[in-house]
Amino acid sequence: MAEGINESIIPINIEDEMRGAYIDYSMSVIISRALPDVRDGLKPVHRRVLFGMQELGVHYNKSYKKSARIVGEVLGKYHPHGDTSVYDTMVRMAQEWSLRYPLVDGQGNFGSIDGDSPAAMRYTEARLKRISEELLNDINKETVDFEPNFDDSLKEPSVLPAKLPTLLLNGAAGIAVGMATNMAPHNLREVVDGICAYIDNKEITVSELMQFITAPDFPTGGTIYGYSGVKNAYETGKGRVIMRAKATTETTKTGREQIVVTEIPYQVNKASMIEKTAQLVNEKRLEGISDIRDESDRNGLRIVYELKRDAISNIVLNNLYKHTQLQSSFGINNVALVKGRPQILNLKDMIQHFVDHRHDVIVRRTEFELREAMKRAHILEGLLIALDNLDEVIKLIRESRDPEIAREGLMSNFNLSEIQARAILDMRLQRLTGLERDKIVNEYEEVKATIKELEFILANEDKRMQIIKDELLEVKEKYGDERRTDIVHSAEDFKMEDMIPNEEMVITISHEGYIKRTPLTDYRTQGRGGVGSRGATSKTEDFTEHLFVGWTHNYLLIFTEFGKVFWLKVYEIPEGSKTAKGRPIQNLINIEQGDSVRSVINVESLEDEDYINNNYLMMCTLKGTIKKTSLEAYSRPRQNGINAITINEGDHLLNVELTNGDNHIILAAQSGRAIHFHETDVRPMGRTAAGVRGITLASEEDSVVGMVCVAKEDAQLLVVSEKGYGKRSDVSEYRITKRGGKGVKTINVTEKTGKLVAIKLVTDADDLMIINKSGITIRMEVENLRVMGRATQGVRLIKLGEGDEISSVEKIEKMEEEVPTSEESGEEASHNPEAEEKPNEE
Repeated sequence: MAEGINESIIPINIEDEMRGAYIDYSMSVIISRALPDVRDGLKPVHRRVLFGMQELGVHYNKSYKKSARIVGEVLGKYHPHGDTSVYDTMVRMAQEWSLRYPLVDGQGNFGSIDGDSPAAMRYTEARLKRISEELLNDINKETVDFEPNFDDSLKEPSVLPAKLPTLLLNGAAGIAVGMATNMAPHNLREVVDGICAYIDNKEITVSELMQFITAPDFPTGGTIYGYSGVKNAYETGKGRVIMRAKATTETTKTGREQIVVTEIPYQVNKASMIEKTAQLVNEKRLEGISDIRDESDRNGLRIVYELKRDAISNIVLNNLYKHTQLQSSFGINNVALVKGRPQILNLKDMIQHFVDHRHDVIVRRTEFELREAMKRAHILEGLLIALDNLDEVIKLIRESRDPEIAREGLMSNFNLSEIQARAILDMRLQRLTGLERDKIVNEYEEVKATIKELEFILANEDKRMQIIKDELLEVKEKYGDERRTDIVHSAEDFKMEDMIPNEEMVITISHEGYIKRTPLTDYRTQGRGGVGSRGATSKTEDFTEHLFVGWTHNYLLIFTEFGKVFWLKVYEIPEGSKTAKGRPIQNLINIEQGDSVRSVINVESLEDEDYINNNYLMMCTLKGTIKKTSLEAYSRPRQNGINAITINEGDHLLNVELTNGDNHIILAAQSGRAIHFHETDVRPMGRTAAGVRGITLASEEDSVVGMVCVAKEDAQLLVVSEKGYGKRSDVSEYRITKRGGKGVKTINVTEKTGKLVAIKLVTDADDLMIINKSGITIRMEVENLRVMGRATQGVRLIKLGEGDEISSVEKIEKMEEEVPTSEESGEEASHNPEAEEKPNEE
């Protein structure tokens, strides 16, 4: 006997058993208890309460029934859990401070905002609210799947047809295993407008939807303070919304000030909040309050904070927000079941799933109505045949021994179906009158028209979408109301950019490090042939070194001789006139003593991942080293800058260019030689790498003067020497070699020309701004420079004064403008360049 018992015992690893059992439990909690379905926005218990109430017949226009009767119905038929869980659910669905649109109409004590318990279910009564009928409509038209209840004795709906987007309207809260949900309620009018906008344009973005659905709308009103949390929640499904009470300051007859609160944040227990506030006042942690009274009554909520005579109401109110639940946060976490799986949803996802569900319901409803209409049409056709052959039908029936023989006789004689024959036998004699016959004919015509309309709906998706919209607009008209929760933007919502228009600015940086920005509109084109004008007032020995155009919201990446990079928003640069000196750059960025700016890159965005991962920074040093690094490595701004490249002793950073990964690189040296190779010869390196050899210099004294990145086939190279000579040649004249070589001759360097000082990539559409060491600037058109051979010495570009030399050459885009008058010819040239060095946009 004992052996038999032992044989039936199966040894199981307790760890495996625990794991399996816990996973089953977790799934049960996630699917069947804690999370709402994305389609009807309800958890199983809510769905069962509403369906149970409908089955019991407690509609909005019928009399109330005892809550215990309803709970018993739901408990016995659909929800085999504790009666408290069902009653608490029903109570919450009746509380207007818990649900934005209550679904149950309660009579009796259903609790209060102070946290009071509702009366026992034997004392209270309930029925459905009218709005709940919109969730249950069409449930008997095979619009949703039904599944067996817990004991397989009945069927219950797996989801409701839900004409309303309940998930958005009333939100949801639940703690499952390993996940939780907390969804905010919204305003019906806004949600319907948002859904209609989505139906009109399925490609609509979340930010466009937010023009319709502005923010959550809490049942207790209050104020949403700050918009960034709302934006995050709508875009990602997660966000933190700060809620504040609505408070005003009143003066009593005695002249004392008092703060009056008329709306409090959602889910805050009023009595508990007042109690905790009084405690803080007693502990002297809240100053300036002499008395707190709750004056709430049936007309609404009213909490009065009496202030001391010397108290400043604004300071007291801000302290109340800081230390009490007059300010509280709502952590949005949009987790719902999509096809039985929990998912985090953004605003558009929730709308999309609701529209898909409604579309499915309408298709199923139309199919059901079509089947019913066709059945009716079939019967009416039979009745019309009988009426057309009335005498024979009556004769046949009278001569038949029993109904079965009559039915068979009708079917064989008049070619009728069994259903039609039964309908004829069931027909009352009064239907034989002329008037009743007309009614049958009219009904048949109506049914045929209905069938045609239903078939059109099933064949046309646009028509179905229009039905969804029409039904939603009807619901909006019936139940829509004004917003209760205001939105107040906090300081953190406003970035500096929001206050500053995004305008084009000319940015100039002088050799000694003075920086300024000037609106592009301040520059005007001058007549050609002038000797230029003084662009910036600076010390005699100072001159403008960098000059380019950027938008006020752009980032500037500022690279220094020592190999560091700093970030600066264009709007952070002080604005000044054309002749203003500007501010020392050291005042704006933490640049070391002795270091100076070598290159400035104007970057459109550091947030766009596609942009920063597919663009590179190509760096070149005085001694011919080059390095390529992804822009992504420089996309996290730091106050004190970071090392952009490791610089070897005796060298310094000369130039930095933005490339797209597929450019040609040309380096030129003072000795007049240049090397041309493809960017792919330089592999991308880390941010702190030192780089590789780009060009072998002719001598110890020789150094690199510049680097260009070639992206356009039709571009030409412009070279300028220090004595004012220059020329342009086709890029194709420079043969492609491997990096690291000595290069080929780019200009014939003689004593007359002086050393090479600049190399630029130009087209006929460019102008040149030539800057002398004396500070004089002159603008000239590139198209007037002849294209010449690579090894020539070039032509004189500019007449230099005694001892003067060219310090730098900037390329700027030509602007199509009218030729100015002679008075203006002395003004500095206007220009509209892209950033000085953005070859991949040239």
